[in-house]
Parts: sequence; C-alpha cells; structure tokens
Amino acid sequence: MENIQTQVHNLDSVLDRLTDFCTEAGLKLLLAIVIYIVGRILISWILKLFDKGKSISKLDTTARSYIRTFLKAALYIVLVVSIIAELGVQTTSIVTFIASCGVAIGLAMQGALGNIAGGLMLLIFRPFNVGDYIMAGGEEGTVKKISIVYTVLNTVDNKVVSIPNGTLMNANIVNVTGEKLRRVDLNFNIAGSVPVQKVRATIMGVIIDTEKAMADPAPQVDPLTGIPGGLQYVVRVWVKTEDYWEVYHELMREIPTALGAADIPGPSTPISVTENK
Repeated sequence: MENIQTQVHNLDSVLDRLTDFCTEAGLKLLLAIVIYIVGRILISWILKLFDKGKSISKLDTTARSYIRTFLKAALYIVLVVSIIAELGVQTTSIVTFIASCGVAIGLAMQGALGNIAGGLMLLIFRPFNVGDYIMAGGEEGTVKKISIVYTVLNTVDNKVVSIPNGTLMNANIVNVTGEKLRRVDLNFNIAGSVPVQKVRATIMGVIIDTEKAMADPAPQVDPLTGIPGGLQYVVRVWVKTEDYWEVYHELMREIPTALGAADIPGPSTPISVTENK
C-alpha cells in the first residue's frame, strides 16, 4: 500500500512539474508572439519614418532602396534575437553565433562586401551620376548604371564595361561632364615673323564666327612658349559641356583654314592638342 502511495505521489510530482513547464513554456510562447506582433508594427512604423525623412528623400532612389533594405534587415535581426532570448536561449550565445556567422561570411565574401560598401559610398556621395562621362579604373565611357556591386559604362565604340565599385572607390575618378561648362584647349605653331596681333585677330575671328563658342567667359588666344623659328599659341574657348566636341571639331577645321587664307605661315594643323575629355 505504501509503495502505491509513493508511486502516486511521484506521478503527481511529475504531472505538477509537467504542468508548470507547459504553463511557463506557454507563457513564453505567448509573450514571444506578442513581441513578434509588436515588433512588426514598430518596424513598419520606423520604415515609414525613414521613407518620410527629409535628408533621406534627397538621396538617389537606388541609394534609398539599399539603405532601407539594410535597415529593415537589421531591425528584423534585433526582433528575432529578442524573441529567441524570450524563449530562454541565452543572448550571449545568440550574439556569439551571429558574430561567428558574420566573420565566416565576411572572410568568404571579402571582395563582394568591399564592392557593396563601395557601391553605398558612390550612391551616397555621388561623384558621378547616370549619364555622366567618366574616366576611372583604367576605363572611360558614359555611366549607364550604378548598382550596389558594379558601375556599368558604355564606351564611345558601344562596348559595355562593368567596373567593381570597390575599384572605383580606390581610384581617381574624372567626371568629364560633371560641370555645365568646359574649355576647349588647342595649341598652334606659328612663324615668329608674323605679328602677334595679326595671329590673334585671325583666330579670334574664327572663334567669334563659331556659333556655340561662348563670349563669357572670354576666349583666349595668346603666345604660350617659344619654339624653333616661331611661337606656340594657345587657344582657349569656353563652351557648354554638351557642345564640347562640336566646337572642338569646328575650330580644328576652321582655324588652320583661316591661318592659311591670311598667309600666316606655319603648320596648318596643331602639333599638340590638350583635350578635356
């Protein structure tokens, strides 16, 4: 009889412990569900605030999209960690696990992560925009696309070049079309026997007749340096960026023709040309 009572007592103890465990687990599970629901609402609210931020709205659409994605991922990681911690798993273990995974992923994807970081910097600081003509990373062309990993250029001979953003962030970038105005620079050799004023007047006449050459800033035609038997003249003409090549080629055609018509001896083509691509 005593054995039966002992067994019943043990059974009651097991049932009590099982009941306590189920109650505690149920409460933790219920609380975890509440945390999840509240967390989802908070994340949605934070993302809406992000979308409405004045400083964020000034960023490029692509930049906003990627920053928003990273913010959303970070918030959900915090939410998941909070839920797991509430279920009884030690937070330090979770953080250690996440850190270990981060280190492993980082080592495996060093190059890709560098490109992603470079892409974010390009999208935020904007040394160039889609449609600009740039020279960087040993390549040059019109920017066709700026993605999170690659910047895609379209070259003048219609080739598509993809440059890793990590490379761009560690290279000198020349944005040829970043400003509204550009300067056409040409050099001509003229015989030293020709008066400077005659040379200036002849070349200035061509510049004035060039429709898209700007009068302000004023063009320049001046002797630059002495050469055997003459002088080298520098011709500087300001133009709108989109008119650069049209004015460049027109001056290259018309100036030598005008020099020849005015009986100004010297080479009929420039010996050197400084191009601001």
